[in-house]
Amino acid sequence: MLRKTLKVLKWTGIVIVSLFAILLVAMEVQLRKKFDAPYPNIKASTDSVLIERGRQLVTGPAHCVNCHGPKNADSLLKGGLNVPLHGGYAFELPFGNIYARNITPDNETGIGKRTDAELARVLRYGVHANGRPVLDFMPFHDMSDEDLTAVISYLRAQNPVRNKVPENNLNIVGRAIMAFMIKPVGPSGPVPQKVERDTSAAYGKYLVMNVANCNGCHTVRGGMGEYIGEPLAGGNGAEDPKMVHLTPPNISGDPASRIRAWKQEDFIKRFRMGKAYEESHMPWTAFANMSDDDLKAIYNYLKSVRAGGAPTPQLTSHK
Repeated sequence: MLRKTLKVLKWTGIVIVSLFAILLVAMEVQLRKKFDAPYPNIKASTDSVLIERGRQLVTGPAHCVNCHGPKNADSLLKGGLNVPLHGGYAFELPFGNIYARNITPDNETGIGKRTDAELARVLRYGVHANGRPVLDFMPFHDMSDEDLTAVISYLRAQNPVRNKVPENNLNIVGRAIMAFMIKPVGPSGPVPQKVERDTSAAYGKYLVMNVANCNGCHTVRGGMGEYIGEPLAGGNGAEDPKMVHLTPPNISGDPASRIRAWKQEDFIKRFRMGKAYEESHMPWTAFANMSDDDLKAIYNYLKSVRAGGAPTPQLTSHK
């Protein structure tokens, strides 16, 4: 009986090891899989007006400076100084470390050798020049052609900074996620060539959903990042009860909203204040760079949204 049991255990072990080996091989094959996506007809411009629009986006609602800039990016922004976008910021996640890339026009360590179309494809379709998918940290898929051109034009106009950023360091779980779960994300529909900039709710929706990514934090998401909650009705709660003040609140026009009683001037004033909590992940300093008209448009849109979500913690101080 003992011999029979050992034999069963032996073959069970062989089967398990074999299956694991097959899984590893399949994972490595999938990690090398390349995806195809269109190359947007985007060409960087040297027009000063367009470059200035790119600066406003990169240092404002798109908040690129908060990941691709140095640790003191907020201080530089507050001082009205240029923020070098040399990358290196590490997202320390359970499945590995992800590093923000150098997006200055340096030929060796930055985007200097990338074509405008390659950069545009990364931002719009989430596909690297090598065909591999990008983790969806930059959800600018529906950004207008004009604004996408402005962003790339601004990046091209920056001084190149030589800064070699480490490659992403994924553990086996991270590699499995990249192999089997991460796929390119593209536009949700036809992309506008241009969006009229005004104080309307329509323009506010464009900023909220396509540029500033407010939805990414202020809507409950599942374990794989999928949206499962009512839009803008509040995001996932903090795991640490002491940090409940960092739970992204309901910011819709619903009666449960954090901003339910705010007037337009209150909303603008809050953005001009900056961070109330140093631990907050919201890029307050970049958002404070937005114009009054941008903030009015966002306010008008948020007030128009009737999410109907459950109340999130309502505190006397704001996130």
